[in-house]
Amino acid sequence: MARKPAVTGTFYPADSRELEALIDKQLRKAEVGAMSECKAFVAPHAAYAYSGGIAAYTYAALQQAHAKKKFDTIVIIGPNHTGYGRPIAISQEDWQTPLGIVKNDKELSQLIAEMPDMYADEIAHAFEHSVEVQLPFLQKAIGEINCVFICMGDQSYEASVALSQAIMAAAKKKKRNIAVIASSDFNHYESAVVAKKKDAPAIDAALKLDPEGFHELIKKNNDTACGYGPITVAAIIARRMGAKSGMLLKYATSGDTTNDYDSVVAYASIVFA
Repeated sequence: MARKPAVTGTFYPADSRELEALIDKQLRKAEVGAMSECKAFVAPHAAYAYSGGIAAYTYAALQQAHAKKKFDTIVIIGPNHTGYGRPIAISQEDWQTPLGIVKNDKELSQLIAEMPDMYADEIAHAFEHSVEVQLPFLQKAIGEINCVFICMGDQSYEASVALSQAIMAAAKKKKRNIAVIASSDFNHYESAVVAKKKDAPAIDAALKLDPEGFHELIKKNNDTACGYGPITVAAIIARRMGAKSGMLLKYATSGDTTNDYDSVVAYASIVFA
């Protein structure tokens, strides 16, 4: 049984040919240059018309990283917008997109779900878009690969540490070479100027691989980045895997699409290497 798409036709095209053409176009425009070995990634999760061009930078970098050193499993972590399900919910199902089935690394998913404060739960994922919208990009960038799908309702720093420890312990036990994708948009529904002012300090902390500082700045500045927990997890894991710093590949807002800069959602493509 595969988890069915929840936001096809709204966040991205339901027609497979239209979807492939859109992603191919966005990937071609994303010039990232030569990348060093990346450990973890941040990508936005809004409708492709607004954030797909920014997400493409993340997946262009992932494409390079995977070509250099094949990943066994991609761990995708998104925030819980719906409020349904467990605080940290690990799917045990394969996931369907218009481009086909994305296989679940069920051994790894089950082991993570058995760790303290982790849960095997599909309810949190049923109507959630934050993980789903990453999958067509992943399919086009690197093809078939096993994944772990995680939804964070609890984004506290303590929960982020616990999840990072669970993922690393499980990956070590199962001998998986993993990459982590944190799914997050940044500040919401303020002017582009205010969004950048709030986002810049937090992003700078993330680029310095200071997950605790990143988390604190999000709270201190009332930054409404929705996936700050997943980003914190990605930074913790990247640092433990030997990453030295992060790189901001692209930052933009919905205003760049709508020309309305008075109320925007901000997006960032980040890699940790």
